[in-house]
Amino acid sequence: MFTGRVDTATEPETEQVVFVTEDGVPTGETGPKLASHHEHTRLHLAFSCYVLRRGDNALLITQRAHHKKVWPGVWTNSVCGHPAPGEPLEDAVRRRAAYELGLPSLAGLRCVLPSDRYRTPPFQGIVENEFCPVFAAWADAEPAPNPAEVGDWRWVTWDDYTELLNDASANVSYWAKDQFAQLKAIAPFSDL
Repeated sequence: MFTGRVDTATEPETEQVVFVTEDGVPTGETGPKLASHHEHTRLHLAFSCYVLRRGDNALLITQRAHHKKVWPGVWTNSVCGHPAPGEPLEDAVRRRAAYELGLPSLAGLRCVLPSDRYRTPPFQGIVENEFCPVFAAWADAEPAPNPAEVGDWRWVTWDDYTELLNDASANVSYWAKDQFAQLKAIAPFSDL
């Protein structure tokens, strides 16, 4: 379980990504997170998590901080990130939720898409190339986002999220749109 302590797995200057095969198996190689994201980004391990509010099942969406190197100002799912070398994915989700969202406690965390894989078209000279298991979890508290990571946030209904993703003029992440087609058929999202 995440202890709430910020460590080198969260510090942008020292955070490492884990390079993987097409099947998500670590190759044994790592690289600095910021330097590893460019127009020829190697396939690496990541995760996405969709946080629902207990009680009404509203979905937490976030806007990435405007100064971020990768996908600045883009609206996306609740929290995304990269596990540190040797870190279990569930621990990485909890670590990033605490660091980015100020949510140190997530309930019912579970992997809903274990083999999600995507490669984005170039965006401001950067290609995301990730083997990205997708998680769902519930929160009992309001987020207190870290402004270094999150520019804005809101709770939305699943219908409002669907509308946002289908709005061609909306500034929404590639992976949120890509994952949506698969998520809407999987519980808990199929129940919303």
